[in-house]
This record gives sequence, C-alpha cells and structure tokens, in this order.
Amino acid sequence: MSSQKSTTDTAAPIAASPEGTPPAGPKMPSRERGRARVAALLAAASAVFAEKGYDAATMTEIAARAGAPIGSLYQFFPTKAVLADALLARYADALVALLADLESRAAALSPAALAAALLAVLPSLKVERAAAFALIDARPDMVAQQGQLRARLRQGIAAVLRAKSRALPAERAATMAVTLLQMMKGAAALGDEPDLALGREAQAGLVHAAGLFLTDALA
Repeated sequence: MSSQKSTTDTAAPIAASPEGTPPAGPKMPSRERGRARVAALLAAASAVFAEKGYDAATMTEIAARAGAPIGSLYQFFPTKAVLADALLARYADALVALLADLESRAAALSPAALAAALLAVLPSLKVERAAAFALIDARPDMVAQQGQLRARLRQGIAAVLRAKSRALPAERAATMAVTLLQMMKGAAALGDEPDLALGREAQAGLVHAAGLFLTDALA
C-alpha cells in the first residue's frame, strides 16, 4: 500500500532531471485558461494541505479536489515539493499585496481603523495560512522561506505606517512593525478559537489595543 502511494504521489509524467540537478520548477502558463487552471490547482492544494498536512496530502487528491486530470497537475507542478514551494510563494505574495493596498489607503484612515485593517490581513487568508503552517511544520527546509516571509511582512507593515505618518522615522516604523506583526498573528490565532463568540470578543480587544498603540505612537 505504501509503495503504491509513493509512486502515485511523487512520480511525474515528465522526463527525469539529470542526476545532481534540482527538480524542475513550476510551469507558469501564458494563456488565461492555463492561469485559471493553475489558480484552481493551487486553491485545491491549499485546502488539502490545510486539512491533512503536507505528508498525508496526495497529488491525486489535490487534482481531484480541483476537478483536474492528474496529468495537468504534474504538467504545472512536477512534484509535491514544487507545488508546496509555489503555494508558499503565492501566500506571501497575497499578503504583500494586501499590505500594499492598505499602504495606498493608510493616510485617510484613523489609527483605530488602520489597526483594524492591519489585524484583518492574516485572518482574511485563513485557509492559505493554515496550509502555509502545515508546509513549514513538515519541511525543515522551509525555515528560510519562513524568515523571508516574516521580513517581507515587517517591511510591508512599516511602509503602511510611514504612509500614514510621513514624519515617522524608518527605524521607529521597523520597530513598530515587529509589535504589530505579533498582534496580527494573535488576531489570526484567535480566529481559530473553538468558542467563536469568545474568539471574536478577544479579537475585538486586541484590535482596540492595537488602535491605542497606533494612536499613541503616531501622535
């Protein structure tokens, strides 16, 4: 049983890479239909990884969840590791895009509204975040990617703060970004609270605290 699963989930219907070379990366389609197919495959992979973790997830199940032939999945993502890398990169890009959008609106927001918007970023990608955690926990080689993601988020948060207050020194913005990222992680974790009402109440308290922090820091 285990050998059959291994063959199904790791062998790809493509030529093997020469010995000593890394496996091929994801194939990015140029046509709209192909991009839509890749988006569906990544969404399905995110859901399966979030539900089952990296090791238990299979390429067969991911393709089935996306309603795509297994050959299509392997066409774009030759191995499960390549798929996982692409998924984590997609998650990072989505978070950075959300922060960039918030940066464009920051000047018009009150400190309380800005705090609420910042703390809503991670919870807005709940499934993708769960999948990212599953990948990072299962693959020690992703520690570097985790550090890169943390750095990108801090930079994005600092940019939001400086868009809100042009007089804010870069060093101060960077320090505040560390604090706010921890608050954002806390808000996301509270979204997983089994007692939904309690989780929402705690989230509201954290948003209020973040608003006070920004009001004081940006005064």
